[in-house]
Parts: sequence; structure tokens; C-alpha cells
Amino acid sequence: MTDSLSDLLGGRRGALDATVPPLAFAVVWLLTDTIGWATVAALAAAGVVAGVRLARGGRVTAVVGSMAAVVVGALVVLYTGRAEDFFLIQLLSNIASALAWAVSILIRWPLLGVVVGVLLGQRFRWRRDPALVRAYGRASWVWVLLQYTLRTAVFGALWWLGDVAALAVARVALSWPLVALVIAVSAAVLRKSLPDDHPGLRHPRVPEPAGN
Repeated sequence: MTDSLSDLLGGRRGALDATVPPLAFAVVWLLTDTIGWATVAALAAAGVVAGVRLARGGRVTAVVGSMAAVVVGALVVLYTGRAEDFFLIQLLSNIASALAWAVSILIRWPLLGVVVGVLLGQRFRWRRDPALVRAYGRASWVWVLLQYTLRTAVFGALWWLGDVAALAVARVALSWPLVALVIAVSAAVLRKSLPDDHPGLRHPRVPEPAGN
């Protein structure tokens, strides 16, 4: 399951590519102290990354989404004139993700289950298996706390301090390394949360219709 989740998230290459534009922005801003040039550098880096992804057969939607995030970040920083605001979209997206994942658990539609169910071609059959719903809920808390809440705390503190260099470093450190850790821990939680006699994620225990 770990490899499947990695593929769904775009894999290591996609996570690393996403750090290139913020790094380009930070490096050029630190060298020139000019937001305009830093923004141009980030957009140019995003364009190069998008071209490489498409040439390698990457999904158009993923490429467009990544480009859109950089463009929005560029517009925000050009409007506010504060270099740290280039990372504001990253901060807000993690806040939104933490809330969305937490709510999904509370309403018994844990997003990890939605993601894995679609990935495995089960759609929502897993929701008819109470053990899977419970396991996916527990594992989804790993994503809420270890990924999105941690990122929110780090990005929020550094953004408040206006430390652009530290924000760029955090953007790299909290991308693929953190995602890999979260996937591994959530996979372990899933395994431990299922009963010993459960057939596994690929085989939800769907109750037989009444009368059969």
C-alpha cells in the first residue's frame, strides 16, 4: 500500500519538483533583494519543471495545479511586497488540508480511505466494512497531525518571523521526506488497527444483503 500511496501523491520526483520554484524564489531574493526578479525566477523554474514533467508523461492536471500554485504565490507577493508571502499559499493550503482531513474522520469518511479506495478500484465499498472505516480513521489522524498540522506550525512560525531562507529550507525538508514518513507510519497504523483475521485493504468485508 505504501508504494501505491506514493504513486498517487506523484512520487518522490513530483514532491521534489514542487520545491524547485520556492527555492528559486528564495535564492534570487536573497541575492538581489528584489521581489520582481525573485518572482520571475520562480515562474521560470515552474515553467521548466512543468515542461520536464509533461515531456516525461506527467499528468496534465497535476502540472497545471503546480503551475497555478506558483502563479498565485507570485501574484500575492507582488501585491503585498513581502517576500515571505510567496509561501503564504503553502501555509493556507496546509491549514485547509488539516481541517478537511479532520472533518472527514469525524463524519466517518476518512480521506485516506477515499484515496486508497479509488486507487484500488473499490470506490466506496470499504465504507461498508466497519473495521476498515475505523482503521482508515485512525491512520488519517497521522496525516492530520504529522503532516498538515506540523507543516502549519512550522510554516506559520517562519512566515510570522518573515524568514524567507528558513521558509525555503522548511519547504524542502517538509516535502518528500515528511510525506515518506507519513505514508510509512499511516500504513503501520492501518495494519495494526485491522483485526488479525481481516483479509486486508483489498478485500473489504461487505455484509451480505438481508434475506440472503
